[in-house]
Amino acid sequence: MTSESLSDESLSRAIDRAGSPVELLRNQDWPAFTFPVAPEFTNWRDEQRAWNTTVALMDQSHHMTQLFLGGSDLIELLSSISPNTFASFRPGVAKQLIAVNQDGYLIGDGILFYHHADAPEGLVLIGHHLLIDWVRFHLEKAASAGKDVSHRLEANSHMRQGPPTFYRYELQGPRADEVMEKVFGGPAPEIKFFHIGEVTIAGRSVRALRHGMAGQPGFEFYGPWEDHETVLEALMEAGGPFGIRRVGAKAYSASPLESGWVPTPFPAIFDDDAAEYRDWLPAARAGSIGGSLSSADVHDCYLTPWDIGLGRSVRFDHDFHGRAALEKHAEDQRRRKATLIWNAEDVAAVVRSQLEPGTPAKYLDFPKARYGLFQMDEVLRDGARVGISTDAGYVAHDQLYMSLATVDTDVPDGAEVEVVWGEHPVSRKAGVDAEHRQVHIRATVAPAPFHEFARTVYRANA
Repeated sequence: MTSESLSDESLSRAIDRAGSPVELLRNQDWPAFTFPVAPEFTNWRDEQRAWNTTVALMDQSHHMTQLFLGGSDLIELLSSISPNTFASFRPGVAKQLIAVNQDGYLIGDGILFYHHADAPEGLVLIGHHLLIDWVRFHLEKAASAGKDVSHRLEANSHMRQGPPTFYRYELQGPRADEVMEKVFGGPAPEIKFFHIGEVTIAGRSVRALRHGMAGQPGFEFYGPWEDHETVLEALMEAGGPFGIRRVGAKAYSASPLESGWVPTPFPAIFDDDAAEYRDWLPAARAGSIGGSLSSADVHDCYLTPWDIGLGRSVRFDHDFHGRAALEKHAEDQRRRKATLIWNAEDVAAVVRSQLEPGTPAKYLDFPKARYGLFQMDEVLRDGARVGISTDAGYVAHDQLYMSLATVDTDVPDGAEVEVVWGEHPVSRKAGVDAEHRQVHIRATVAPAPFHEFARTVYRANA
């Protein structure tokens, strides 16, 4: 059954029909997620290398969901459902917002921009829809109870009629600041990490968020859609002498592998505290599980914030949903985020199996291998499960196939583990080959982010 045919069915009803959350999500088709920009401008290897060697421009205007927020009770509402502190949150600042369930397991994350304190849409939450749907649900409940909160949902360009409210261009790479100097006729603006500054590009007022999507220095520039062509042309012209590349959908999809950000963590929405939410949420928005992790217990898919490096967002300076449980997780952190560097010979064997007689291994795509909204492959060490491999793909600059993972805290960097590649039994999702064999791919545990710059200089400024 496709996600479109499920669009009018609630998640609760779909689970009842399928028999369990795992059975539903392992077999529910999730449309192949593509970024609504050109697949390639030069080629995806060249574009990937650009953000490591020269400078790259990524068009982020289209692929994320946006939730515009306002109201005098908004911050109080957000504080009640999020472990993030709001004590110093103010206009001109952004934060990585997270939410957890009653047992302290992650529901999702997104970037919350604070523009104006009193404007009707003075804040905007951007990301995949997982956290945004949870926030929308609580906003609607709060509004019905008389709270002063408001919101406007803007779907991505696959699902929306007309242009987005904002263009968003990410400029990053070792020569990004040189491009900025040319754009501004002087030094790049001094903006702290995850702070928002006001700049002018080609005579247009532009907001600039200091951060980087692939662990390299850069800015995210954004402003009203009617200015998108003018700003894009100015950035590309300034970047010409420095070897600037526009980044297409293929290359961009692999950028989290270098920044160490897990794009779609599994949402912990299948317990009693989310029963009303599951009645409200369409099953089609619940996504799908892809990968070799095979368990009838949905809790085996759950993650704490510390499991994937989001513990830095947790502050126990206020009351919020799931606080007591999260405090216990903070004292007993059992997993950590890591990069898995896949063994080249084993990767080659998987690819070679597509060219040999017999049943091949599950197809391994380049530059990104994802077969569900939540890619979850079992990680073994000495035959025992020690973690979950999530996003997997190829990084051209390092010529490595790798994945982001959560592994047991007693598995050290440098340890050899195995990623179980392929489903058994094979799910009914259309994106997975109906016939393939499961194989084990050796991998070496490494830090996340992988690159030294991303782990040190970049994170030191956070």
